[in-house]
Amino acid sequence: MLRHLPNILTSARILAIPALVWLAVTRRHDPFAVLLVASLVGDIVDGLLARVLHASSALGASLDSVADLLLFFTAAYGAWAFYPDAMRAHAFAFGLIPVLWIAEIAASFVRYGRPSSFHTTLARIAAYVMGIFIGLLFLTGFEPWLLYVADAAVTLATLEEFALLAVLPTWTADVRGLYWVLRARRAGQPIGRA
Repeated sequence: MLRHLPNILTSARILAIPALVWLAVTRRHDPFAVLLVASLVGDIVDGLLARVLHASSALGASLDSVADLLLFFTAAYGAWAFYPDAMRAHAFAFGLIPVLWIAEIAASFVRYGRPSSFHTTLARIAAYVMGIFIGLLFLTGFEPWLLYVADAAVTLATLEEFALLAVLPTWTADVRGLYWVLRARRAGQPIGRA
């Protein structure tokens, strides 16, 4: 049972999406903020549990990627619903992240026929920074500087993922990053998990 706990938590994040959308549509900021932050914390917990319980799997990696993407776009909708003035004033910065993610997902579909699940170290750092920005946005209000830090982190992580799409001929989950992939290739070692 414990081995399935990470996927159960990830599924709970996916199941929270309709409630989050409804809370945003009905302009219920505080419950939206609480459920969103709980989902962001759940993202951290399910990843830690997967590693601690040695319960990582291709299914779990894919499920986590879907949950992350749905949660991000739900948070973006919530930002638009609750902070439209900030989004208009910083339209490029708010728009850059979804454009990068959509472009990487599209490139992954072209390359592998499904979304990537690299889960690189840089992508994890970018996700934490983005999660901090999103959490603080809904808990304490908009901080432009934090949006730009999140943009920089996500841009670097996405550029690395584009490079990984170029060098990995088959879909591979859970790689540490481009440096480690190139080092493993030179040494003839296995890379990530197929």
